[in-house]
Amino acid sequence: MNELAAKIETLEHRWMRAWMQRDRNQMKALAARDFIFLLASSSSAILDRASWLEAATTRFRCNGYRFDEVYVRRHGSTAVFATRMTLDAKIGMHEWSGETWITDLWQRSRVKRSWRIVERTLSRPDTDEEMPDAIRSMQLWR
Repeated sequence: MNELAAKIETLEHRWMRAWMQRDRNQMKALAARDFIFLLASSSSAILDRASWLEAATTRFRCNGYRFDEVYVRRHGSTAVFATRMTLDAKIGMHEWSGETWITDLWQRSRVKRSWRIVERTLSRPDTDEEMPDAIRSMQLWR
């Protein structure tokens, strides 16, 4: 594994542990100001940074995760991270665990030269008809 791949994977684990621990400050420090979380299933929903931070520390609980084979590729000042992930999570009272695919976009800042997550796309097959409404309910701008 090259140095960049190791760095990005380490940041991914920090991000996921912060979510599990509901550590708003750590997630805020890792997320770019224009961060977007796209939850893709039968029906998709987008959470902006404020919505994500609120949901991840209250209703959208991550209890565990495991990455499969990791893919990292650099594109100038951005890097793409992708993997299949086993997720143990709940949205409110709805179980949202299982196999997922995540693709994250990280960007290196010009001033501090640190990496920030700009976008996360989490996709999974979803047959629960109540989930799209549960996901959309986390949007603060609604």
